[in-house]
Amino acid sequence: MMIDLVKIADLALLLIDAKSGLEMETFEFLNICQIHGMPRLMSVLTHLDLFKNVKAQRSQKVFLKKRIATEIPRCEKMFYLSGMLHGEYLKNEVHNLGRFISVIKYEPSSWKKTHPYVFVDRIEDITDPETMAKDPNCNRQVCLYGYARGGALKRNSHYHIPGCGDYLIRNIHFLPDPCPLPDKLKKRSLNEKERLIYAPMSGVGGIVYDKDAVYIEMKEDPNKDKEEEAETDKLLRSMAAVQHPIDEKIKAAPLQLYPGSEPLADQDGLSSDDEENEDDNDEEDESDDDFFNGNGFENSESEDESSDNESDHDDFGEELNEKGSKRKVRFAEDDNYNSSSDEDISDSDKKLPKKKKKIEADSDQDSDFVEMGEAKWKDNLVKRAADDFYERQKKSVSLQRLVYGQSKPKIQESDDSDSENEIGGLFRIAKHEKEKKNSMSDNALDCSIFEIAVQRDWTNEDELLMIKDCFVTGKWADDEDAEHLLNEDDDELYGDFEDLETGTVHKGKEKISKEDSEGEENSEEIKAEDEKEPETEKAKEQKEMTLKEKRMEKKKKLKELFNQQFDDSKERAYHDDLKMEADAQGELNKTEFEGLDDDVRVQFEGYRPGLYLRIEIDDMPCEFVKNFEPCYPLIVGALLKGEEQMGYLQARIKCHRFYRRQNKQLVLKSGDPLILSIGWRRIQTAPIYYKVEDNLRCSFLKYTIQHRFCMAAFWGPITQQKSGILGVQTVSEITLDFRIAAVGSITEVNHATNIVKKLKLKGYPREIFTKTAFIKDMFTSPLEVAKYEGAAIRTVSGIKGQIKKALRVPPGDFRATFEDKIL
Repeated sequence: MMIDLVKIADLALLLIDAKSGLEMETFEFLNICQIHGMPRLMSVLTHLDLFKNVKAQRSQKVFLKKRIATEIPRCEKMFYLSGMLHGEYLKNEVHNLGRFISVIKYEPSSWKKTHPYVFVDRIEDITDPETMAKDPNCNRQVCLYGYARGGALKRNSHYHIPGCGDYLIRNIHFLPDPCPLPDKLKKRSLNEKERLIYAPMSGVGGIVYDKDAVYIEMKEDPNKDKEEEAETDKLLRSMAAVQHPIDEKIKAAPLQLYPGSEPLADQDGLSSDDEENEDDNDEEDESDDDFFNGNGFENSESEDESSDNESDHDDFGEELNEKGSKRKVRFAEDDNYNSSSDEDISDSDKKLPKKKKKIEADSDQDSDFVEMGEAKWKDNLVKRAADDFYERQKKSVSLQRLVYGQSKPKIQESDDSDSENEIGGLFRIAKHEKEKKNSMSDNALDCSIFEIAVQRDWTNEDELLMIKDCFVTGKWADDEDAEHLLNEDDDELYGDFEDLETGTVHKGKEKISKEDSEGEENSEEIKAEDEKEPETEKAKEQKEMTLKEKRMEKKKKLKELFNQQFDDSKERAYHDDLKMEADAQGELNKTEFEGLDDDVRVQFEGYRPGLYLRIEIDDMPCEFVKNFEPCYPLIVGALLKGEEQMGYLQARIKCHRFYRRQNKQLVLKSGDPLILSIGWRRIQTAPIYYKVEDNLRCSFLKYTIQHRFCMAAFWGPITQQKSGILGVQTVSEITLDFRIAAVGSITEVNHATNIVKKLKLKGYPREIFTKTAFIKDMFTSPLEVAKYEGAAIRTVSGIKGQIKKALRVPPGDFRATFEDKIL
């Protein structure tokens, strides 16, 4: 657990019990940090309330501070937690600790920069339930959530999960930040809305973020079951109270054309209720009359703006007033009749229990009136409907005209109506051009904007600089200056000549070079200045200072040019140039991608640190899901190209000085299993130890050398050089001994390593001379003897010798010489 946390931690708090002092786990953690990259460490002393004597407490603080300073060279300030109140540390002390943590600046290691990772904070099993039902031990499909850290994550690269292995990510998405930062402004304290906590595996908050949804955990209401039972009982009681089934109600329900109007039940258009209640409901009839115009058809705006159900029906009504009797006849299409509406059913239920009166059906007048009504409403039906439609269109207000209509009335044209026609009424004047001109004249000037005349003050120097480039200034070259060329021509015309009549010789002007002319100009300027009024001493000093400054500037420019060409002694190394190029490229990429959306940006530079990611991985073992514990950290670390392969590694390793068992110093033996932590991985291997001699020969070692480094060769995943190695022989958390067995680093990655082992062969002398002897039973053939000619041998008494040459008979015997006589 500590090994994985050290690889990703930026800051570690060492909680030290001041009463008991530094413990074994603290030293183990510090050694792990030294191997895998030292994060920022801050020591916090606890249990200070157990000291009854202030002097003893002060001395213990000083001792622990010195001891930690020797182990941790870059330790932050030490904090003290005096005690606990109601099972919690004091709020003020925790607040001060948080403030110091917030201002610490972190420096990520090179390993984290080159190996991006995700610290998983939530796991979700999205395996098909049907597949799990068929085979509970099948491989699972898992979603992992967490923030991207280190560098930018790529989609198609290999990733390693400690304890599981290497995997290829099937899909990866970035989600909105579940716990965003409050504001970029510095604040002394945060608001309640800004005090956010995102701890999905700890059960705090109750909010879960998914790819396309956010789930909020709601607490169950204890009265929920009771309310459901009450609703079901209420529904059953209402169903039992119904006297008539719904199909009978639908059949008996009359047709109601308008809300508040009397329903129609018969196909002929006459309802029994209308005839019975004619005298009693005069007010309802008057209200119904308002829906009809003089022609007997609908013509009201309220019906046009009513609901869709009412606007779908075309109803016609007519009043027949004859002999003082008032009858109403209505007609409706059978296709548009909708008897299943809830309002009709409810209204029919109310009118079912009413008492009905007898109807006088034998009257001839009623039948005549009905026949007259049936014949009258059919006359010119289409024409009246069209006229009615046009009248409604005239009265209705158009939103198009209100919003986009002309703001000003049209200009009254001076042309008379008679002038509209020309040439006998055959042609008509087109008014489109005039209308366009009138509209353009109205909209040409924006009254809300005032025209400001652009006036510039040419006496201002800034205004003059704006147009300075438009004019040619400065001195021309000698071959281009017109005045200079004319002077040269004059010199040719009026050069040296002799007047033949008088005999006098005339000489022309001498040619003056450019430098001489400049010198003359300077001298003339000096003379002119001398002719002026005498200057004060201060003015002379200022002029001298300005001249000195100009000279110094010229000298500095010349010196810089000289240094650039000759005096560049500080030559940059090759890696400095590469670093500068990388920094420049990084700045360029940052400026280019800064304005892009995240969807486009991740396609080019990957998923940068700080994004909240959702990672989908296939073929995860079922034991990973079954035995998962949130207490242990879960890391998804990226692998560089080639690190997913296996090969032989050579490492420089040493047995740890604290590695003991039962208070006995131990050493490591070749071939014994050892658990190594390399990069993101934890592997178990059997290393072979050796040492490199002066002749670059790798000699086998049976045991590691105490307090010294030796080399180790083992089979494992390919890792970049100078990566730290940590070796343990047991990972049990309950032990009294120091668990770290070896520390070291990777030195070389090679496909093979030649390790030689020292042989011990025994032979017996067959014949002994003064300093020569024939040796037997050491080799079996002359070929083996020829292989070891010149090898060093030694007698039991310590006399050194050398193998010379093999004998013919018997095979395997050889002649050897020694430094002294063999006894």
